[in-house]
Amino acid sequence: LVHGDEEGWTPCVENLNSFVSAFLFSIETETTIGYGYRVITEKCPEGIILLLVQAILGSIVNAMMVGCMFVKISQPKNRAEILMFSHNAVISVRDNKMCLMFRVGDLRNSHIVEASIRAKLIRSQQTKEGEFIPLNQTDINIGFDTGDDRLFLVSPLIISHEINEKSPFWEMSLAQMEKEEFEIVVILEGMVEATGMTCQARSSYLDTE
Repeated sequence: LVHGDEEGWTPCVENLNSFVSAFLFSIETETTIGYGYRVITEKCPEGIILLLVQAILGSIVNAMMVGCMFVKISQPKNRAEILMFSHNAVISVRDNKMCLMFRVGDLRNSHIVEASIRAKLIRSQQTKEGEFIPLNQTDINIGFDTGDDRLFLVSPLIISHEINEKSPFWEMSLAQMEKEEFEIVVILEGMVEATGMTCQARSSYLDTE
């Protein structure tokens, strides 16, 4: 910039003649393009300090933007919210066997890869020694031995648990089920197809459900 008639004066930035050229110099500095036409001189400490401030702030802004984008893409929380469970679980006859059944489905077109499901029965228990366990957890077999716990969620699926001698519901009558307080916790896990991140969806059924 023109600085009157002072002799020996050195500008802070050489070849800087207007606001547009200053804006272009700022962009070149921030993006490290470095055309070489405009440059800060060593005679201006204020310009050097301003350059350092811009470089530091620019790095912070870039890091925050990249971090936000990465978290948004990699976070599978929203994906897990699209996995839906039926509101109620039912006990009915299926293939001449008494079964506990509920339904699970995926509302998105993209698939959950390597999806697996497991369930636990949570209820209080009194041991033979008289110890009271308020939250005893028992696994519910929904296809561990047959591979039925591995799901391919192209459409809503009915998850079935056969009530046999190995089932925790085998010795429970309908009256006991209506009287006893318990909860069935269902956990569905898998990988998001787009990102490969693991997501988990959970639901539960009370004795009244």
